[in-house]
Amino acid sequence: MGIFDIFQRGRSVDPKLEVRTMSEALLPPSRNDTPIIGISDALGLSMVYRAINIHAISAKQMSIDVYRSGVIIESPSWVRQPDFQITRAAWIEQSIVSLATTGNAYWEIVRDQAGRVMNLQVLNPLDVTINSKDDGTVESYKVASSAKERSLRPDRVQHLSLLRVPGTNYGLGPIQAAKREIKGAIDTRDYSANWFEESGVPSGVLKSDQVLAPDQATAAKNAWNATAGAKNGVAVLGQGLSYAPIFLSPSDAQFIESQNFNVTQVARLFGVPSSLMMADAGGSSMTYQNVEQDWIGYIRFSLMSYLIEIEQGLTTLLPRGQEAHFNIEALLRSDTLTRYNAHKLGIEAGFLTIEEVRAIEGLGGIA
Repeated sequence: MGIFDIFQRGRSVDPKLEVRTMSEALLPPSRNDTPIIGISDALGLSMVYRAINIHAISAKQMSIDVYRSGVIIESPSWVRQPDFQITRAAWIEQSIVSLATTGNAYWEIVRDQAGRVMNLQVLNPLDVTINSKDDGTVESYKVASSAKERSLRPDRVQHLSLLRVPGTNYGLGPIQAAKREIKGAIDTRDYSANWFEESGVPSGVLKSDQVLAPDQATAAKNAWNATAGAKNGVAVLGQGLSYAPIFLSPSDAQFIESQNFNVTQVARLFGVPSSLMMADAGGSSMTYQNVEQDWIGYIRFSLMSYLIEIEQGLTTLLPRGQEAHFNIEALLRSDTLTRYNAHKLGIEAGFLTIEEVRAIEGLGGIA
């Protein structure tokens, strides 16, 4: 199952999230109050795909360590590989993508007879419906997959939420929170793609210094389309006719300014720096130093919202006193010279040893 395959089937937990059928005709963008944006529609935007992919790639590069009293201990096998059917990286990726696209992620917990956790499978969030009591307490999770429909007790599901809104048990994701912005980007893309075929703008104009009757104009048009209008055709003009092509600049044809604005909007929505989105930063001068600060800010104030949910979800399932944490050192690493100078200061100050520095750099112990 690929990174986005889990969203190509199933139904939404909210009728407003159902996938819409996009018309191929060039129509003015709709401006209703409740635009319907499907997950597959949003992922069809390159900028949305890129933003979510950045979150997933960043997270699955990191290991997950288990701590007791601030000291790393040996991790249980289900933490090292939460779902035995896929790799740890794939499991993290599915959890991140679920949160980024729907605001929710659901792990089905499999335990042995002694109650110990054995496996955590990421469910398709579009298949899951939360059944709640009148007071808001979760009663069960209904999973309606293509194979069958089943009901799971709350103790068999670990539910992660990206943004919790009082009054609902569902988390709120970026796509659901900013439906209008996403719909505007989709409208711009579709309008641009259908411009030449559906806009009604001709490729050129046949002009004459003579007065042409309607049948003469029609005959001239048909003759042009049958000769010069066809591939490798030869233009034959008469009756004072001349041809003037209508040119549209590449930037106008692709609505470049609108597209760049949409990329900026999506980058802001998902909390991804423009440098990582490979987008124009709007004339700002990007240097190595401020790009590095952008990346650090991205980890602390964007990616961590996803990582903390996964960490706390795993910690809830660990024995009391143990905590799960991502090792974010690899993503926070500065350049080699800066790191080595910092290591040197730590060793000289006495709070780092050579063995610890080697471990930080992934060089192992000293033989």
